[in-house]
Amino acid sequence: MGPRSHQLSLGFSVSCLDLLLLLPLLPECMGAEGRLAHKLFRDLFANYTSALRPVADTDHALNVTLEVTLSQIIDMDERNQVLTLYLWIRQEWTDAYLRWDPDAYGGLDAIRIPSSLVWRPDIVLYNKADAQAPASASTNVVLRHDGAVRWDAPAITRSSCRVDVSAFPFDAQRCGLTFGSWTHGGHQLDVRPRGAAASLADFVENVEWRVLGMPARRRVLTYGCCSEPYPDVTFTLLLRRRAAAYVCNLLLPCVLISLLAPLAFHLPADSGEKVSLGVTVLLALTVFQLLLAESMPPAESVPLIGKYYMATMTIVTFSTALTILIMNLHYCGPSARPMPAWARALLLGHLARGLCVRERGEPCGQSRPPESPPSPQPPDGGAGPPAGPCHEPRCLCRQEALLYHVATIANSFHSHRAAQRRHEDWKRLARVMDRFFLGIFFSMALVMSLLVLVQAL
Repeated sequence: MGPRSHQLSLGFSVSCLDLLLLLPLLPECMGAEGRLAHKLFRDLFANYTSALRPVADTDHALNVTLEVTLSQIIDMDERNQVLTLYLWIRQEWTDAYLRWDPDAYGGLDAIRIPSSLVWRPDIVLYNKADAQAPASASTNVVLRHDGAVRWDAPAITRSSCRVDVSAFPFDAQRCGLTFGSWTHGGHQLDVRPRGAAASLADFVENVEWRVLGMPARRRVLTYGCCSEPYPDVTFTLLLRRRAAAYVCNLLLPCVLISLLAPLAFHLPADSGEKVSLGVTVLLALTVFQLLLAESMPPAESVPLIGKYYMATMTIVTFSTALTILIMNLHYCGPSARPMPAWARALLLGHLARGLCVRERGEPCGQSRPPESPPSPQPPDGGAGPPAGPCHEPRCLCRQEALLYHVATIANSFHSHRAAQRRHEDWKRLARVMDRFFLGIFFSMALVMSLLVLVQAL
């Protein structure tokens, strides 16, 4: 073993020996620090009272700094308009009677004592919505040698919040929490916020609400009961609702149903399901309306999704009523009166070409020209076959009787064809009206749905 190794071994042995000698002194040192803390506590609170405002000059106001950290949104009760939050509240002020020289107490510059032993500002939540009396949190305060007192306390607050659901489920809310002294005016206690906003560093994300911020604002108000001003600090919680669940469960089904309702105009009249489809859609919307009413808070104004449901139900009702009228046109029968000339020219002419409503085998854009079938009359003004016997085999009276019967059959045939043409004209008019209202109501439903869905983007 070399000389250097011998020196290292000797130094290590000496160090271990020094540590063994100092170990019995550690409890004594720690006990000395505890004794100094007890001595400091006895000296500070020998003549101290927590009942009076700790200022050297009673004419000076005591400054209290308020800091709020938002931890969690527990509940937003829109029906009762109550917001429940979990907050960390920090209050800092200077106590003129709790100061000491750290050198006189072994360098001890801060102690932690129960908050009930020192004076605490009576800062409360003004817009509290809880029937229970405010309870002070039993946490310690940090007391420094220069008299600075810091009190950190958790709190579950229930505050009133005016909830505006006119844009539900795409609404944004502003809920204020106003803190201030309950008995001390501005000349005795001045409250100021620390920073421009509350801290969101430890916030637990909420599944329904997204927090946009929580700015702080100091106000000085004069109430009717007192002449002196009362300062307060208002933290405004800015919230926006997460609308994904409402869009998937309430809005999208209504959009799909509203787009399905105009298709009743596209169904053939002979299917017998045109009115049934409209009534079924109306019943489905009624069920969704009841579900919406259960999940939607009551309000003075109708929410956006409620307006959409009402408008959709109105459109479906009108479309069902028009479907019934169009069915009446379709089944008017051969006994119907002829179509007016203006309706034939305007609806079966221009509108049918524009909507591409055509007969089978007829090219799009062309309409069947109106026909005025001849109306044959029987000979001799329709007076009937000549009376009297005719004994000749080639008698003219027999030919006239035959012509009369042929003309009668032709008149019946042409009357039947005219009635059938009138019936076909009314059926074609019903198809034109179906095509026209299909485009109108489908466009209205599509535009309304897009306007509502744009709000979600």
